[in-house]
Amino acid sequence: MLKRISVQHLALGMYLHQFCGSWMDHPFWRTGFVLQDPEDLARIHGTTIAEVWIDVSKGLDVASDVATTSPEEAEARLDTDFSQLQEMPDLKIPPAPPPAASQRVRSLAPTSMAEELGHAASICHHARQAVSSMFHEARMGRAVDSSDARSLVQEISDSITRHPSALISLARLKTADDYTYMHSVAVCALMVALGRQIGLDAARIRTSGLAGLMHDIGKAAIPLVVLNKPGKLTDEEFDIVRSHSEHGYRMLLECGGGVEDEVLDACLHHHEKMDGSGYPHRLPAEQISLTARMASICDVYDAVTSDRPYKRGWDPAESLRRMAEWTNGHFDPRLFQAFVKSIGIYPVGSLVRLTSGRIGVVMEQAASLVSPRVKVFFSTKSDLRIPPEIVDLAQPGCPEKIVAREDPEKWRFPDLNELWTGMPSVPR
Repeated sequence: MLKRISVQHLALGMYLHQFCGSWMDHPFWRTGFVLQDPEDLARIHGTTIAEVWIDVSKGLDVASDVATTSPEEAEARLDTDFSQLQEMPDLKIPPAPPPAASQRVRSLAPTSMAEELGHAASICHHARQAVSSMFHEARMGRAVDSSDARSLVQEISDSITRHPSALISLARLKTADDYTYMHSVAVCALMVALGRQIGLDAARIRTSGLAGLMHDIGKAAIPLVVLNKPGKLTDEEFDIVRSHSEHGYRMLLECGGGVEDEVLDACLHHHEKMDGSGYPHRLPAEQISLTARMASICDVYDAVTSDRPYKRGWDPAESLRRMAEWTNGHFDPRLFQAFVKSIGIYPVGSLVRLTSGRIGVVMEQAASLVSPRVKVFFSTKSDLRIPPEIVDLAQPGCPEKIVAREDPEKWRFPDLNELWTGMPSVPR
């Protein structure tokens, strides 16, 4: 039986099922163990994690007078919050004066998901090389040149203008080896989409995208043996990893005024939290800038949905559910609502079950957050694969609706990503 409890009530002998926070908030590379080492307990108390899930069937329970939350209660609360999301007013930032028109003619006409995936694949290939080069230059101690980065941000922004989901979804499918570079690309794309959702003008959207692209540049100063370590980090190693935000800030300062203050701030403060428990400065909410708040959400979402050497990424829809549990302490609630609206309650690539018992993968979003287009390919009634079929849940009279999220780890469909991308050998 699972219970969500405050970290202050965690004790030796309890079975730690899951942290209520991303892997970046603690030095443990795994969960699912009985707490037996007092040093491990002290390290957990020393993190910014506020709550954890324990399994009382596998370890000690909390006292009867301690407040706890059951999975059913947590799920019901999230169901209510997500069901009301469609009716919530959009968060809109007052626009700045319009920027000068671009001199470059660009293709911004809307395209289909399938068509834009081809463009997005090309952009991702180019972006991986460009960001890799940027990190290499930083690792060599050379000043970061923002001009190439700005051109890349424009390409990414144009792709999202043509179709809001294609590049964001494809950038999530990075290999573990490509994580550091493609994570920057993915966060850039998510920042652009979130900026569009909250009504930023074109110039501020580009600045937000640049902040996303450069937010982790400080990891170029972290030894690779620490950055890519597959096991539990020591306290010293965890501190080294956490120093990347300050390293990045100094690197960008050396650009000699080449990047905006918002980019510098997001690089330094994208790990700050609304409850003041973040790092490096434990800023209170009112001192965390809009760009840093945006970067915090986008950074965590891509991190938890991505495969790493020591963990598989979470399903996109499941990731949003878990992040929603952390919202009050970690993220700006209004911005998180806008973020969910920008990618959907069931983002592209999510595995879902429909009313009929068929399982499918989300292909594309619709105006209704709960009615995306889904490609069904498996019947739970016959326990067999079925011919793929696109079901548009937003179509009037459609008898189907999403009744549950499904865990890809449970089903282990080998071609899940190929089903929605239409591309062979997509990494996962």
